Amino acid sequence: MKQFRILGLFAFLATFALISCKNDGASVDTSATPAATVANQSVSTTPASTPAATAAEPAVPVGPLTTMSFDETTYDFGEVMEGEKVVYEYKFTNTGKEPLIISNAKGSCGCTVPDWPREPIPAGESSVVKVQFDSKGKGKVGGGAQSKRVTITANTDPAKTYLTIKGSVKKDEAAAANATPSK
Repeated sequence: MKQFRILGLFAFLATFALISCKNDGASVDTSATPAATVANQSVSTTPASTPAATAAEPAVPVGPLTTMSFDETTYDFGEVMEGEKVVYEYKFTNTGKEPLIISNAKGSCGCTVPDWPREPIPAGESSVVKVQFDSKGKGKVGGGAQSKRVTITANTDPAKTYLTIKGSVKKDEAAAANATPSK
């Protein structure tokens, strides 16, 4: 509601500027006036309640809620060499009374890719979320700490559950020396 009042005020100011400029007989480009610029910016903003703004967020399944329990939510893969791929399966159980529906699983970056069951998990049953971490480009000489997060969205309360995969990624000293330009 407040946006409409502001938009109305800017529209009034833009109209007023147009009318007052036309009185002197000169042609004026109103797109350069501050009032018109602000009005155009206000028009282009999207309220948070529109579907376009919420499209980036995965939809939480509707219906009855359930609960899920992971054997562990953090996996430490130790130390790997840069370029290795680490794969880990997080085992979970539907500990509620309703079917568990995972609508989405998303890694914190492109190097972390989850794979989750797309079919409902019946009450009392178990399954896994498989996570692959690609260490390419993540290493440092002596080891560089990495910690990535996977967000699971399901018909649970809360709707989001977080998994962490972490460890150290070493870079080969010879490869690092060859990659560094000499002066």
